[in-house]
Amino acid sequence: MIVIGLTGPNGSGKGVLADFLKVRSFVFHSLSDEIREELAARNVPVTRENLIRIGTELRAKEGTAVLAERVIAKLDRDRNHVIDSIRHPAEVEALRRFGSFTLLRVEASTELRFERLKARAREGDPDVWEAFKALDAREAGSEDANAQQIRSVEEMADYVLVNDGTISEFEADSAALVSKLIGNFRRPGWDEYCMSIAKVVASRSNCVKRKVGAVIVKDKRIISTGYNGTPRGTKNCNEGGCPRCQALGATGANLSECLCSHAEENAITQAAYHGTSVKDAIIFTTYSSCLLCTKMIINAGLSELIYGSAYTLQNTAIQLLHEAGVKVRQLRPEEF
Repeated sequence: MIVIGLTGPNGSGKGVLADFLKVRSFVFHSLSDEIREELAARNVPVTRENLIRIGTELRAKEGTAVLAERVIAKLDRDRNHVIDSIRHPAEVEALRRFGSFTLLRVEASTELRFERLKARAREGDPDVWEAFKALDAREAGSEDANAQQIRSVEEMADYVLVNDGTISEFEADSAALVSKLIGNFRRPGWDEYCMSIAKVVASRSNCVKRKVGAVIVKDKRIISTGYNGTPRGTKNCNEGGCPRCQALGATGANLSECLCSHAEENAITQAAYHGTSVKDAIIFTTYSSCLLCTKMIINAGLSELIYGSAYTLQNTAIQLLHEAGVKVRQLRPEEF
C-alpha cells in the first residue's frame, strides 16, 4: 500500500494531480470532505468560510489530527490512496504513524495560481488580486494552533512538484515521481510473511493463558498450521476445558496436568491427520518450543525452527535441537 498526501496553496494543481492518480487506481480522500460531512450533519452551508471555521473548531475540540484520523479509519490497506487538503502538521504526523506515507507539495507561481482560480470560477474563490493575497496569507499560517498551517505542512513535504507549465508536462513529472515511489515499495520478506501468518493463526487459540501460533512451510508453501488449545472435539480452554489453565498454574509447573496441546504439536499432528509429510520442512512459531514439542519437531523430521518470542523454558530445548541437527533462528518481534 502507498499513501500519497497532497499539500500546497490554492491553484497550485493539487486537484490535477489527484485526478491523475485516481484514474491510476488510487483511492481519493480529502480532509476537507470530512469537514463537509460535518457541515451536512449540522445543516450548515458549504462555503470556504464555514469549511475553515468548522475545521478549526473540530481540531480544537477533538485534537489537531482529527481530520486525518477520520480518513485513516477508512483506508483499505490493500489499496493505494491519495489524500488531499492536508493543512495542519498534526495531520501529517498522524498519517506518517499510519505508515507508507509520502507527502507531496505542489507549487506554482503566485500569479499563475491567481489566473487559475479566476479561470475555474469556483464559488468562494477570490477574483481580485488583493483578496487572493489575503486568502493566501490567512491559510498559510495562524497564531491559533488549531487553525490551518499550510506553510508548516509544506515544510514537511518529502518531494516538491512544480506546476508552472502545461498539464501534460505536470502529469509527466507526476508519473515519474509516483513510479519512483512505487519502485521503493517494500513487501515483507519470506520469514516476516510466514511469522505474520503465525501471529494470525495464534489469534484463533482458545487457551486462556497464552496464545501461540505455528506455521509449517515446505518449498515456500504452507502445508499446515496450528494454535494451542484443548484437543479436537473437547471443551475449549476458554470455556473451562483445561483445569490447569483455569487455575492459572505457574509457568512450567504441573505441565502433565495441562489438557491443552501446543501450537507446534497441533501443526505437526494436523499434517499427519491429512497425510502430509513435514520431513525437511520449516516450522515458524510465535514462541520458542517447549521440550515436548522440540522432541516432536526432531522426530517429525523438520529441518528448521524459526521462533519469535523466547519461551521461559527454552534452553534445554534449543540445545537438543542443535544436537539433533535442526537449525534454530529467532525472528525478533520487532522484525515482523
